[in-house]
Amino acid sequence: KKIEAFAGRRVVAVSGGEYHSLAIAADGAFWSWGDGLRGKLGHGDQQSQPLPKKIEAFAGRRVVAVSGGEYHSLAIAADGAFWSWGDGLRGKLGHGDQQSQPLPKKIEAF
Repeated sequence: KKIEAFAGRRVVAVSGGEYHSLAIAADGAFWSWGDGLRGKLGHGDQQSQPLPKKIEAFAGRRVVAVSGGEYHSLAIAADGAFWSWGDGLRGKLGHGDQQSQPLPKKIEAF
């Protein structure tokens, strides 16, 4: 079944994580949907999204690669910036701590 949120858009990359999905459109717009537990959708909360929702933190930025993990997500922007969000357990977000991030946060090491 076609996803209405992508009507008129060309999706160029997708990734599935633990109960969530991520997609990048040809124009670099970035979307997430599914289980929002631990902030892995990047919308600033833990709300689940039954339909794709644009990740507003990337407005004006072109996303070129994405990956979904168990309770976290990762993205690379066209300018080379590397971003992570979701569950920070065991330092998996790359920010030097174990803090969870409900919004995408740039990884400063890159």
